[in-house]
Formats: sequence, C-alpha cells, structure tokens
Amino acid sequence: MEDTATILHSIVKYKGTQPTDLEDILAIEEPLEIKIKHPEEGPGETHTLAVTMRTPGEDEALALGFLFTEGIITSPQQVDYVEAPFWTPNSITVHLQKGATIKMPDQKRNFYTTSSCGVCGKASIEAIKTVSSFVINRHTAPVGMDVIYGLMDSLHHQQSVFSTTGGLHASALFTTDGTLAYLCEDVGRHNALDKAIGKALQGELLPLKDNILLLSGRASFELLQKANMAGIPIVVALGAPSSLAVQTAQSFGITLIGFLKTHSFNIYTFPERIK
Repeated sequence: MEDTATILHSIVKYKGTQPTDLEDILAIEEPLEIKIKHPEEGPGETHTLAVTMRTPGEDEALALGFLFTEGIITSPQQVDYVEAPFWTPNSITVHLQKGATIKMPDQKRNFYTTSSCGVCGKASIEAIKTVSSFVINRHTAPVGMDVIYGLMDSLHHQQSVFSTTGGLHASALFTTDGTLAYLCEDVGRHNALDKAIGKALQGELLPLKDNILLLSGRASFELLQKANMAGIPIVVALGAPSSLAVQTAQSFGITLIGFLKTHSFNIYTFPERIK
C-alpha cells in the first residue's frame, strides 16, 4: 500500500484517568471522481460516472475495476489509457479505444457513492443486477479445508495498513492452492474489491475461475455481485453474510463462507466445493 494511505494526527489518549499526548495513524479518506471519455467525442467532453470516497492509491485499478464490475466495460481491450494527472489527484479519466462499444448506465442512477455502500443511490434493486460475462462452473474441483483455514493468516500477515490504523477493509484474491495473488485495502469494502478486480483486469486474468476471494469484513450483496462479475467461484468472509448475499451466491453458483476463524467457518452455499 502506498504511503498516501495514512496520515499522523495528534491525540490525547486516556488510560483510566491518566492522559498521554500521542500521535495516531489514520487511514486517509478522499473523494475520487471517475470519468470516461470516448475518442469520437469533442476534446473537452467527458462523462462523470461516479464520485466515490476512497483511500488514495491504486486509483487506476479502482477505476477500471469499477467500470468492469458495473458492466460498463467488458474487457481491457476497450480501454486506450487511463489519465490521472498529478495536478488533479482526486480525478481520473478512462480513455476508451476508438470504436469501443460500452454500456452506459441508466440515467436514473445517482452516481455518488460512499465508502461504506457500493449500491447507494441506485434507482432500484433491479438496476444493480448486472449480467456477468462469465458463467461460474458449479462443478469445479473442490478446495482443501486447510487452504480455507490458511487464508486468514495470510491476510493478517499482508494487511499492513489495517494493522497500523484499524480503519481499512481488505479484499484478497488467492489461487485455489492458497497462494496470494492480489491484496487491496480501502476505507470502502467495495472499493477494495474493485481495486483487486481492476488489477486482474489489467493483467488480463479474468475470469477468476481458479481463485478464492477473501473479505476482511462482512459479505454483502454488492460484494457478491462484483465477485460474480469477475467469475469468482468461492467467496470467504471473516464476518457475517447478509441474507441477500446468501441468495445472490445461491443464484450465481458461488460457494459462500462466513465467520472464518482459526478453527471454524460456516458454509452457506455449495458446500461440495470444500473437501
């Protein structure tokens, strides 16, 4: 994680009734305006798609992951380049290839999103049921239970900024043998996942049919929807899943695991994938 992710702040810490002046490390939260530009439009014509509150760093992956998981782009070949000028650090523009056909979202959507909610402002639940380009194979080879138990240790060893601030969510992509592929952190759980999927998109690794997604918190509907867009067959959360997350996993053929601990976890859908 880049050093732009944290900042020092002076605090007064109380232990009982005894005050101590200290420096605390805070996770940075700043807005990012995600824009898109087609080469066939005029020089100054861009479209703002979203303003999301995020932790600075990996903004290009975040923008590409957001466009992909929202179904606006379907492959990296549709993108010419991403412009993130240093003089506008909170704005990023995705320039499309000439002739690229994309799916612009419904105009009814309010594109402001917060760091805690990936679906806020959408006109209805129907507006976020994006059709994935990939179909998850429900008969994939099972994953060993030892791999699932090993995920949490790997996350704790790698999630550096969380350990210093306690203020970030993490999304980690592992191969089915437990090898860490990508780890991304952000104040927004949906941003962290968009960053990870964006990196996989940049590497032309989609669909992630041989990967496991580990979430540092709870499993919500929007995270399962994004996992489905990337073709991820197994989602593991350290926290609880929501009822809609379970329904979504069931619909998409995703094995959903929650409450992962050192010696226990719950399987909510498709338990046959875990041996």
